[in-house]
Parts: sequence; structure tokens; C-alpha cells
Amino acid sequence: MDFDLTEDQKEIKSTARSLLEARSPWAKVREASESGRYDAALYSEVSELGWPGIAVAEEHGGQGLGVVELAILSEELGRSVAPVPFLPTVLAATLIEHAGSDEQRSRWLPGLASGELSGAAGDTAALVHGGAGADVVVLAAGGEARLIEGGEAEPVASIDSTRPAARVPEGTGEPLPGDVAAAVDRALVAVAAELVGVCDRALEMTVAYVKDRRQFGTPVGAYQAVSHRCAQMLLDTEGARAAVSFAAWAADASPERLPEAAAMAKAAASDAGREVTAAAIQLHGGIGFTWEADVHWLFKRAQLDAALLGSASGHRTRLARMVAAQRPGVPAA
Repeated sequence: MDFDLTEDQKEIKSTARSLLEARSPWAKVREASESGRYDAALYSEVSELGWPGIAVAEEHGGQGLGVVELAILSEELGRSVAPVPFLPTVLAATLIEHAGSDEQRSRWLPGLASGELSGAAGDTAALVHGGAGADVVVLAAGGEARLIEGGEAEPVASIDSTRPAARVPEGTGEPLPGDVAAAVDRALVAVAAELVGVCDRALEMTVAYVKDRRQFGTPVGAYQAVSHRCAQMLLDTEGARAAVSFAAWAADASPERLPEAAAMAKAAASDAGREVTAAAIQLHGGIGFTWEADVHWLFKRAQLDAALLGSASGHRTRLARMVAAQRPGVPAA
């Protein structure tokens, strides 16, 4: 059995990598962060390519592809920490498409899929990442979700200024009547995929640095403590990638396996995101802690994504309950 990407999927990945390397260098990330605004030109370009609607059904204005393709784009955008509302928007679109009413889908999905509208999603009203300026916000928690029009959001500061956050009023909005849990599982795959991209870039930058940086005439990467830490970064990154790949496949091909797969993917990716980016900063030595160094953008993005739609510990608890429920005589609590 071949678990590799198809030729079309490889082309999506290659195109995304090339475009983002050219259009979203660190200088652009820094510029967007300091201005507190998204890169509108870049988002317009990726919207013309159909990225926001890649996994939205064609009947709602999307490309009608799957979660695997969505995960590919999420990973590449995570690698570049691109200052665009892609992930917040696709999370909102995913929740509306798979848990919303017909009226909610027809009202919001065409605009979200085309990039004409932006969205955001989260599990707490106090801090919705990407919620500032969003046209629609979806809050999902406790198996329920509600849709809030973006005009009610109040911008707030967060650790990641490349993704402007907002606070929304408690108890407002209209409910999504469908299967919220299944919709959230699909959204989790996109978040976890972005974390894999963050880890991959952090590892790449760190390995390049420790090969180049010398101490006493020797590359610091030659020292055992440093090489072992890099090896652990690789292990964490590839473990998360494997979990995300399985979850994306399950979403498209075996939905009954998605709840466990999504929980495993989000737990693995959240842990990896925090560990790998923290190691990257440490292995960059003194400059790793400075504003001028670029690894801190990855660290900040990882902190927010790790908590978005549930922490690693929360998803491990959820996974344990699912496994326990499958074993007769074992309490699920």
C-alpha cells in the first residue's frame, strides 16, 4: 500500500512552498506583525488560487478536495508563518460546512471559500485567534457551537501579532445545529498540520545554524548534546507528521476512525510544536532570544496553535476515554 502523496498533491505542496518562499519571507512576516495587519496582497493571491476553499464542497463555491489537501496547505503556511487569515478562515468554513444549517452554509461558505470573507474559530470567547477583523467567528466548546458575526468582535493583544486576535461577547450568536464534534475533528487536523509546518521550519533553521555556528573552531552541531537535541526535534516533528497524515486520511477515507485520529494528531502536534520551537530558540544560543532572530515567530505561533481547540493533555484525556469506552467493564471516566 502506498501512503505517499499523489502527483496532484505533490504539485499542490510544491506550488505552495515556492510561492510562500517568494512572497512571505521573514521580512514580510515582521512587517505585518509590526503593523498589526495581515498581508492583504498575499491573501488575495492565495485566494485567487482557491486555497481558502480547497476543502469546501463545489456546491458552496470551493474546490471540493479533501482534508489531505487542506493539511498540505496548512503545513506549508505554518512553515512560513504567513501573515494571512488562511487557517482561521478554513476553521470557520469547516465548522459551518459540517455542522451548520443550510442557511448558514449558503450565507457564509461562498465568501469564505473565495477569500472575499474571512473567518475565525476557537473554543473560548476571551481570545479568538485571527478574530480581529473577521467577518464571522465560530465558537465551539462542549459539543456545541455558535456563529457570531464579526462586527461584535473586540481586538485584543496576543503573543502572536501575525494573527490578530479578538474577544467576542459571551452567550451571543446563533447555534450550529449539526454534528459539532465531527466538524471540530476535521478542524483539528488543519491546526495540527500547521503545527507540523512550524516544527519542520524550526528544525530546518536550527540544523542550518548549528552547522554554521562554530565554538573553539568546531561547529556546535558536532557536540553530542546539540546533536542529540536536534535528533529529538526530528523525532517529535516526524511523529506529529505521521499522526496528522493518518488523521487527514481518516477524515477523507474512514470517518469512523477520525475521532481517535484527530485527538492523537492534535496531542502529538501540540506537544511537538512547543518542544521543537523551544529547542530551536535554545540551540540558537544568545541570538535565539532576540527580536532580530526569526525563530521566535515560530515559537509564538506554536504556543497559540497548541492551545487552539484543546490542549495536548485535553486530547489525551479524550483519547483515553474513547479507548476505555471500547473495553467492556472499564469505566470511561
